[in-house]
Amino acid sequence: MEAVGSGDSGAMSGVWCKSLHSSGQRSIHDVSHPLSAEKEPLTPSPDPAATDGDKDLILPNGTQVETSSPVSSSSLLNRLQLDDDLDGETRDLFVAVDDPKKHVSAMETYITYRVSTKTTRNEFDLPEYAVRRRYQDFDWLRNKLEESQPTHLIPPLPEKFVVKGVVDRFSEEFVETRRKALDKFLKRIADHPVLSFNDHFNIFLTAKDLNPYKKQALAFIAKVGESVKYVTGGYKLRNRPMEFAAMGDYLDTFSQKLGTIDRIAQRIVKEQGEYLVELQEYGPIYSTWSTVEDELSKPLDGMSNCVDNCCSSLEELTEDMSEDFLPVLREYVLYIESMKNVLRKRDQVQAEYETKLEAAAYKKEEKTVVPTNVEKCQDRVECFNADLKADWDRWQNNKRQDFRQLLTGMSDKNIQYYEKCLAAWESIVPLLQEKPDAKSEAHS
Repeated sequence: MEAVGSGDSGAMSGVWCKSLHSSGQRSIHDVSHPLSAEKEPLTPSPDPAATDGDKDLILPNGTQVETSSPVSSSSLLNRLQLDDDLDGETRDLFVAVDDPKKHVSAMETYITYRVSTKTTRNEFDLPEYAVRRRYQDFDWLRNKLEESQPTHLIPPLPEKFVVKGVVDRFSEEFVETRRKALDKFLKRIADHPVLSFNDHFNIFLTAKDLNPYKKQALAFIAKVGESVKYVTGGYKLRNRPMEFAAMGDYLDTFSQKLGTIDRIAQRIVKEQGEYLVELQEYGPIYSTWSTVEDELSKPLDGMSNCVDNCCSSLEELTEDMSEDFLPVLREYVLYIESMKNVLRKRDQVQAEYETKLEAAAYKKEEKTVVPTNVEKCQDRVECFNADLKADWDRWQNNKRQDFRQLLTGMSDKNIQYYEKCLAAWESIVPLLQEKPDAKSEAHS
């Protein structure tokens, strides 16, 4: 298998950018993006984990109770008729991250993941690929995407570092959480109409060994605004479009709200863990007590079983919050930083255009034609605006879909938890109502 060679990954974006007119400054509202999808009703994806809790509960009296009521369990997700496809797009590239493996050498210990690809695209030599990648390979890919596609929003990666002594980065739970995040990272790129055609992404999916590509020097520098970032660093934009200012304000507010929810959710998970520890010590006490109370042994054993069932339900709920809810919140916190970074780059490009336009205006030359370098800057601004606007719409669609699925799943899990606890406590009532001397009265 021969890996596809690297090239100008920004070629696709540049082709349609050349078609933009440069005869005069246009409003962003007049610049349509050929890749932006029409908005359609959103139907979030089904969450297989949402049905994990749909199990019969064994009550203290030995009977099974179905906890999936018509208004709970997976019914909320089913009523939404969830669908994996985003905005009805036809997919021809599928990627998946699975099978984490631990590697131990004399120098380091690390985890690799299998990256599987299936595609019908012509730029791939084969229809299927399977390669192994470690975290730093994903980081290399993201850096290359930022370099070659500076006008686009690059999905975030999960944080590389963890606090020592708090999280074991080789634990099964941590590795699985990271695997899910890396899988989502690649899927978001594969679903993007521009990023998915990037040469570096192709290499990442197909090359058996990435080291030769990592060592290659950059053939070209595609960082928009690189040449003027020092000149325009303190420049104040004169005519920043209102919609981009609104984007910045929205991100600030969204970041604040999301950060608050994230902190509270982490505190809830911590308190649930502490409560779980207490329950695990609480239940066995009733079982021990029943051994010395013949007349109360049956209700006391039932009480112990009831608490055990509540423990299991709470443990499932806490795991769901830790493994499903919190990672999504964290991903969007990182997404906000990525979007702010793209907005800053856009402002740099506009600042370059304005400074060159002002410099041309100061020249006392009688020319009716706008200088070529100013026209090029204007085209870059329009190109950047169109790309950012399209990615903003896609990001908002993804966000609505992700949070609808997230909150629906969390609602289901909480309903299941309380249903199981209610059924467990209700089952012990008949045991408590039994009269110990009922048999003796019957004999008399």
